[in-house]
Amino acid sequence: MTPQSTQEGPRPRILVITGISGAGRSTAANTLEDEGWHVVDNLPPQMFASLAQLVKDSPQALSKLAVGFDIRSRNLLQDLPEAINQLRASDIDFSILFMDASDKDIIARYEAQRRPHPLQKGSLVADAIAQERRLFADLRDSADHVIDSSGMNVHQLAKKVRQTYAPGQEKLVNITVMSFGFKYGTPSDVHYMADMRFIPNPHWVPALRPLTGQDAPVRDYVFAQESTEDFISHYVEALKPVIEGYRREGKLYATFAIGCTGGKHRSVAVTEEVARRLRQLEDVKISVHHRDMGRE
Repeated sequence: MTPQSTQEGPRPRILVITGISGAGRSTAANTLEDEGWHVVDNLPPQMFASLAQLVKDSPQALSKLAVGFDIRSRNLLQDLPEAINQLRASDIDFSILFMDASDKDIIARYEAQRRPHPLQKGSLVADAIAQERRLFADLRDSADHVIDSSGMNVHQLAKKVRQTYAPGQEKLVNITVMSFGFKYGTPSDVHYMADMRFIPNPHWVPALRPLTGQDAPVRDYVFAQESTEDFISHYVEALKPVIEGYRREGKLYATFAIGCTGGKHRSVAVTEEVARRLRQLEDVKISVHHRDMGRE
């Protein structure tokens, strides 16, 4: 839904995200948070009016606010229709996103998570889903947009949410290029790891030993080696389709780790150069982290 313009600019937006448990409400909320929305989870409907007033009083700070609401607040469902009517009558761009999925998909997701449905209480998951559908039937009918996540993984669902609420915006891929020393252990949660121990070690040059890969003499030594430039140029070229693939899949955060023996010389110099070249790409944000450079 496109905000209406006023003389002061676009109206602030409040989006209620609700739906059938297991249909992807949390994924939708996390995606919107990545898009710059402020997200509040499971706010009682009685507070909606106060929230609307807060948004109107601070339209710049709270221009886009998403409020999660699910069956865990079912004791308050009787207050929801009036709260929604108040929001629709306010001078705010208000809408409801209802997340849904087939019973088959929801059951499979709960089985994979090995967690009970909030309404299950010893019954079958299918019975709990049916009860939830009855409770939320009117809310689904009044929703401004329904997203059916059947057959989607989290990345596909995130992409669908972005297409709906942030169309046409090219997404930044946030990449951390990290240097490290193998003797201190390999880092966890990295997507690609490269080993610079094929380059002669500046540690064995007495004048270079106390320096780091950020110092010119070490950089010059590392890049004077015949294989260094060949590796970096091929490595950066290999990363380009990876980064674009991440963007298409909605995986907007990645870490590329580059190691040497101690994480002080070779890996630091190569990390700095790889980061410099990656910054020349469009729609990427590059950060550098030298995990072990300060260690003795």
